[in-house]
Amino acid sequence: MRTTLLVSSLALALSACGGKQDDTTAAANATPEAPAVPKEVELIPREALFGNPERAGVQISPDGKYLSWIAPVDGVMNVWVAPANDPSAARAVTEDKARGIRNYFWSYHPDTLLYLRDSGGDEDFHLYSVDLASNQSRDLTAFPKTTAQVVGVSPTQPGSILVGMNDRDAKWHDLYRVDLASGARTLVEKNTQEIAGYIADGEYNLRYAQRSRPDGGMDILKRAGDAWEKSDDIPFEDVLTTSTLGLTNDGKTLYLADSRNRNTSALYAVDSATGERKLLAEDARADIGGGLSDPRTGELQAVSVNYLREEWKPLGDALAADLKTLEAIGPGEVGVNSRTLDDKTWIVTYSAAESPVVYYRYDRTPGAEGKLTKLFSARPALDGKPLAPMWPLEIKSRDGLNLVSYLTLPPQADANGDGKADHPVPMVLLVHGGPWARDDYGYSSYDQWLANRGYAVLGVNFRGSTGFGKEFTNAGDGEWAGKMHDDLIDAVQWAVGQGITTDDKVAIMGGSYGGYATLAGLTFTPDTFACGVDIVGPSNLNTLLATVPPYWASFYEQLAKRMGDPRTEEGKKWLTERSPLTHADKITKPLLIGQGANDPRVKQAESDQIVDAMKAKNIPVTYVLFPDEGHGFARPENNKAFNAITENFLAKCLGGRAQPIGEDLKGSSVTVPAGSDGVEGLSAALQVHTQDVRK
Repeated sequence: MRTTLLVSSLALALSACGGKQDDTTAAANATPEAPAVPKEVELIPREALFGNPERAGVQISPDGKYLSWIAPVDGVMNVWVAPANDPSAARAVTEDKARGIRNYFWSYHPDTLLYLRDSGGDEDFHLYSVDLASNQSRDLTAFPKTTAQVVGVSPTQPGSILVGMNDRDAKWHDLYRVDLASGARTLVEKNTQEIAGYIADGEYNLRYAQRSRPDGGMDILKRAGDAWEKSDDIPFEDVLTTSTLGLTNDGKTLYLADSRNRNTSALYAVDSATGERKLLAEDARADIGGGLSDPRTGELQAVSVNYLREEWKPLGDALAADLKTLEAIGPGEVGVNSRTLDDKTWIVTYSAAESPVVYYRYDRTPGAEGKLTKLFSARPALDGKPLAPMWPLEIKSRDGLNLVSYLTLPPQADANGDGKADHPVPMVLLVHGGPWARDDYGYSSYDQWLANRGYAVLGVNFRGSTGFGKEFTNAGDGEWAGKMHDDLIDAVQWAVGQGITTDDKVAIMGGSYGGYATLAGLTFTPDTFACGVDIVGPSNLNTLLATVPPYWASFYEQLAKRMGDPRTEEGKKWLTERSPLTHADKITKPLLIGQGANDPRVKQAESDQIVDAMKAKNIPVTYVLFPDEGHGFARPENNKAFNAITENFLAKCLGGRAQPIGEDLKGSSVTVPAGSDGVEGLSAALQVHTQDVRK
């Protein structure tokens, strides 16, 4: 699901979908033929959509010796490594048996890779090293309640890395140099100045840092001997759209995405010695996104921009021909996962809405330039399945904003594949998390699943979403359950007006902020939605802000200024008024809630509170709780279990197709503290599941 926080061909802008035109060539008095009833497509098994991918995160080691990827071991995602010229000789090099490993990368130390792992979704991510020669793993941050931040990995310092650790002060990370051979750490800087992030050059000399201010703005600091001096001032209104993108290895050039004195952020190269700025790339429609850097020098060579679709902009000629070659793979989108240090071999990704990611080896060796070799498909079980296109479009808000949105139609509602509904079908409004994030084009298991079950799926970049300039992002300030929600309602009304759905057959669903939007939809606009699915969404904004993780200290002023400040009476009042919990008695439509017990961002109490309030008013609710999950459901068994419940919940509410829950609770930790009788087949499946667990 599109939830929160993270960080990819040119596409034509598609206008908002209109209805079908009348056939003016038919005689006025002709007897109309009954329209053919579209044949329903194959029901794609949930296992194919939500089970473990066959391979993910494919990379090549900097020296080109190894291919690596994440794949299951006894159903749990682990890191595998193979000789680069013999993928069939792969072996698993990690032994996680819980939620799986999803974030790993190569160091420059021979035969050494690194990975991050938390416990049960608590987001206290520890950094581990794996020595392939000895098959030994080591926790490099083996301290209680510590969240590692990787600051520097450099080819000129292959034996060590820079890591931030908050074991001394939970709010702030001290910076250490960690020896990869021994695991020993050496203090580089004790963080006594509330530094939010450090930037070092290739020799691990500290060059820049970032520090949040009480006014919500940010200072960019520059190293001056052993001290820091203020180098630049980022006002509050520019903080979410201005950021450092990297530093060359020699420390001479800082890359900055900057929205000051403009709307969308542009890319600038800043001379570290003089402060002189040079504009490298800009786009009036969207902010500068990701980038590709020379692995040897750190020089930025290309950047991406994503309005309706992602497109790459080369900076100079170094990668221009390569990007053209990659764009020719197909009409979808391409990315570069990793590059060898000599830059002769890349691992490339290609995907489209109807195509889960495919991994290629791209050869830049003299004599073989431009050769692409297909390596793996992430989900070969979906090959040949009836996946649906995703249509980028723009919807106008009631006050004139352009809301970049994405529509996926079930095949039987779009027989000719033109992105215009042949007839109305039930619809799920799928709301992204963040809210300072965005929806974008591409393969989504959730969109494909819901479309396959017979629903139109609409994702909307409501105001407050990022990527479309600071004016659009800042327009969401103070608008939780206000104009941000109005944008969602406007999108629903647009879909009804376009004949995509009817006003009595729309569900709202989402995770994190999308879960909040779901609760807001059923409380603030209870007549708009037929039902809702809330996944780890906050119900009480006061308690949400009172329980954020301590290491969010540098971001707290942003939260307080963009939502409401709980340190003031006015802020508390606003947060109370915009909390769905305050209006829980207005819920009249079916509600399904999913929660991870270990969630450090949206605590279990957020779901408990609204479930208790609904039970006190005798309002039905189905509450699904996973004791071994955090902010979202990482274990495939838990994800499949919740989606099996969701599918049957939606079928009862909207009338779509449903694969029975069957054995999809098997292997999960699912509990249902309330409302198991509200979903078809759930009570019976729980009885079988409980018996299996006891065995």
